[in-house]
Amino acid sequence: MMTARRVRDIDWTSWRAVEPATLVFIVKDYRVLLMRKKRGLGAGKVNGPGGRLESGETFKACAIREVQEELHVTPVDPVRVGQHAFQFVDGYSIFVHVYRAPDLIGNPKETEEATPLWCDINAIPYEEMWEDDRYWLPLVLGEQQFAGRWIFEGDAMLDYELDIVP
Repeated sequence: MMTARRVRDIDWTSWRAVEPATLVFIVKDYRVLLMRKKRGLGAGKVNGPGGRLESGETFKACAIREVQEELHVTPVDPVRVGQHAFQFVDGYSIFVHVYRAPDLIGNPKETEEATPLWCDINAIPYEEMWEDDRYWLPLVLGEQQFAGRWIFEGDAMLDYELDIVP
């Protein structure tokens, strides 16, 4: 059972996530492609498409595959812009590579996993997203590199550190 409730309580140099994963944000014409997740971690919340790394897969290949599976489109030239280390007090942890893509092939379609949402970059529904998104998603939109460490208890964010990488 994880008992850390503050970022400083964890030795991040030896920390290893239970699961590696990706998130992808396609930003085109001052809009970002988001989705309302229907199942799994974060069900009901708005987020970018993404998911868990499969055995033998690169993070970039995972990012592309997850967008294809969840929204039936292919991101064009996704570039890694950030990373997150999420630790939950119940012991679950996930390390997420965040990608930004300037375009997509296809038209987003609703799937069993998600409903696509195009949002104006100035009207992102942060109140329907994970609590941490309001801190780092503007960095994705601004094409800034970052690294975040986050502590959650269920849906509640307890603590975080967010570094902007020059």
